Amino acid sequence: MSEITKIQLGKNGPTVSRLGLGCMRMSSIWGGPTPNETESIETIHQAMDSGINFLNTGDFYGAGHNEMLVGKAIKGRRDDAFISVKFGAIFHNGQWIGLDLRPLAIKNFVNYSLTRLGIETIDLYQPCRMDGSVPIEDIIGTIADLIDEGKVRHIGVSEITADQLLIANSIYPISALEIGYSLADRQIEKELLPAAKELGIAVVAFANTAEGLLNGDLQAPIPADDHRNYFSRFQGNNLIHNLEKVKVLKKIAQLKNVSPTQIAIAWVKEQGDNIMPLVSMSRRSRLPENIAAMEIVFTPEEMNILNTTFAIGAIKGGTYLQR
Repeated sequence: MSEITKIQLGKNGPTVSRLGLGCMRMSSIWGGPTPNETESIETIHQAMDSGINFLNTGDFYGAGHNEMLVGKAIKGRRDDAFISVKFGAIFHNGQWIGLDLRPLAIKNFVNYSLTRLGIETIDLYQPCRMDGSVPIEDIIGTIADLIDEGKVRHIGVSEITADQLLIANSIYPISALEIGYSLADRQIEKELLPAAKELGIAVVAFANTAEGLLNGDLQAPIPADDHRNYFSRFQGNNLIHNLEKVKVLKKIAQLKNVSPTQIAIAWVKEQGDNIMPLVSMSRRSRLPENIAAMEIVFTPEEMNILNTTFAIGAIKGGTYLQR
């Protein structure tokens, strides 16, 4: 497999692998089954062996299951892993019921995360999003206090606006912005990405295939029990329209002898030196393909075709990623 390049988180932050491993799908999501734990752990091990050290989890993934899984995987290999943790989402019976970003709650959350992960310090700690229920000063200030206590090393943010990012960074240097970004979800290019670049903040870009829209395998209509039916992007004529766009992606992939998924990841990587594709996987078999995607380069003509076909607004309907 190819050597993983590096990216710096923030102006004075740590250097980590430019391809990140999203661990969310190693736990039950949307009420689905929990993937094989042994395979998930081996996926993390092989990722670290391949030079991927950025591991992303959340304290609400699988009600804590994900953190415990990551903790098992990094036991005895703490120095090989850079652990990114999201917090703040509250679920009940598998359903999202809101956010809790109070300083009191954050101080509680971090201790549970440290225990489940089996570590003394979280490398990157970040609220999963902000809804205005708690002042940004209180949220970022509390994490800064946790840095002083030695429980956290760096601060990240996720799913926020450009204005919120500016405020957060003025309180304490932000190392990374985690946000959904793909050919199908480019609205952040208007304000948020330029703000992050100007501030020297790394962008951890998840959902590179837009919930599977860009992987080239999707057909209309999708099964009735597919959770994507909740999103207008995957409904009726919207999906038919969107899959016509994906045909262009598939054609470029075929000409380059790679998969549509690899093209989608490579496009994200090409949008800036400060951007890290965060790819979720739970099987070792996917690692070589995803790592190889980081080596793909585009001709100016190919990039123009992709950017034109998938211009902002070209994909009809939205998902929860839409702001």
